[in-house]
Amino acid sequence: MDANRDTFEKRLRNNAREIEALLDTLLSPSPLSDEIARPDTLRSAMHYAVLNGGKRLRPFLVIESAALLGGDAQAALRVGAALECVHCYSLVHDDLPAMDNDDLRRGKPTVHIKFDEATAILAGDSLLTYAFDIVAAPETALPDMSKAALVLALARAAGLGGMAGGQALDLAAEKRTPDEAEIIRLQAMKTGALIRFACEAGALIAASPPEDRRRLRAFGEKIGLAFQLADDILDLTSDAETMGKATGKDAARGKGTLVALHGIEWAEAELRQHVRDAEDLLAPYGARASILTDAAQFIAQRKS
Repeated sequence: MDANRDTFEKRLRNNAREIEALLDTLLSPSPLSDEIARPDTLRSAMHYAVLNGGKRLRPFLVIESAALLGGDAQAALRVGAALECVHCYSLVHDDLPAMDNDDLRRGKPTVHIKFDEATAILAGDSLLTYAFDIVAAPETALPDMSKAALVLALARAAGLGGMAGGQALDLAAEKRTPDEAEIIRLQAMKTGALIRFACEAGALIAASPPEDRRRLRAFGEKIGLAFQLADDILDLTSDAETMGKATGKDAARGKGTLVALHGIEWAEAELRQHVRDAEDLLAPYGARASILTDAAQFIAQRKS
């Protein structure tokens, strides 16, 4: 088990380095064709937002789900970078005073503190737009139909019926405590949708049969639930230094979570069940899926 964890964590670090190197290149000062110029403050804020740390879990899931199904590794890397741009845009906007009003992200000043609010808004807007540029660009060596499917799936995961809608529900939950079904829906949208996309993307990149896509999508949904449960447990049990951001804020704002509703013991048991369900979904792939099953364990056991 320890050897497996070492292998998983090495893969996670290696993939993170590759993603960060690509993001650094993608956010270089040199304009792309049909770009007029790259304003330096805005570009610097985007660069800061995506390259200020993080485990790069979502792009890791894209890369490893594509690898499981024989998808093109370089295309998966670029799709992973696009997904990380969407994820980081959401963090920049979530941290704004009008939303979660956070000064700290990954142990460093948030973008609106480091720069200013207007720049943070524009940086988030630009990262979201750039994500679709990265997928559609000629450098992403996939058939046009695959690119269109990826763009559609990412847009649905990120927008009104996915992550952005989930953030709207989360803000509303500060005024009225949601019931259990509403909490599950909120979390599936705000957190789970991008994780679901990360896993489903592997099947789209590999042009796999529909059954593979359904299986990887369901796996993503399960580990998305596990991720949010683990996050809610950590929000109550960890500290800001370990997490790299403020903790205890959901409780302070009266936000409903499944942990608050049922208690930590229930949440930990539910977390273990989500991991078992996720592992069962990957059982048909045998040992080839070991890295992804290790990822499910990592999500449940992480400390930050």
